[in-house]
Amino acid sequence: MTCECGLGPSVEECCGRFIEGAARPETAEALMRSRYTAYAIQNIDYLAATHDPDTVGNMDREDTEKWAREANWQGLEIVDTVAGGPEDEEGVVEFIARYETGGKTIAHHERSTFRRIDGQWFYVDGDMVKPKPVRRDTPKVGRNEPCPCGSGKKYKKCCGR
Repeated sequence: MTCECGLGPSVEECCGRFIEGAARPETAEALMRSRYTAYAIQNIDYLAATHDPDTVGNMDREDTEKWAREANWQGLEIVDTVAGGPEDEEGVVEFIARYETGGKTIAHHERSTFRRIDGQWFYVDGDMVKPKPVRRDTPKVGRNEPCPCGSGKKYKKCCGR
């Protein structure tokens, strides 16, 4: 079975080494991927341990456990990263975590902030990314204008009903 994060051949060879404490993620993205895997395998202790000490009080352990348990995790997509490399002290990772719960498929789109303390990366917080508003490519058709379908009728008497 491949790693839940989508990169490694197995959890043990990929994110598992971070979750078990055998190694530390070298980048903010690696921490993000291991945290996603921790949600998928319901390792809430790892999520708490990798939460920034200054903001860990914002983590509701009971809700986190419930979410991890009730979700059927379906995949992680990294949308963008800003800094967060091996030499950086801060980083941002934008991601989409897909999961199913209650018969609905959900895409959790978040832009997360990370910081490194004494060489170890921690999750600070995240903001939900809202979809961009839909913009028209063509001008709006008025009710009394000819219908764009080519019927020869006014829009209000054709497709505009």
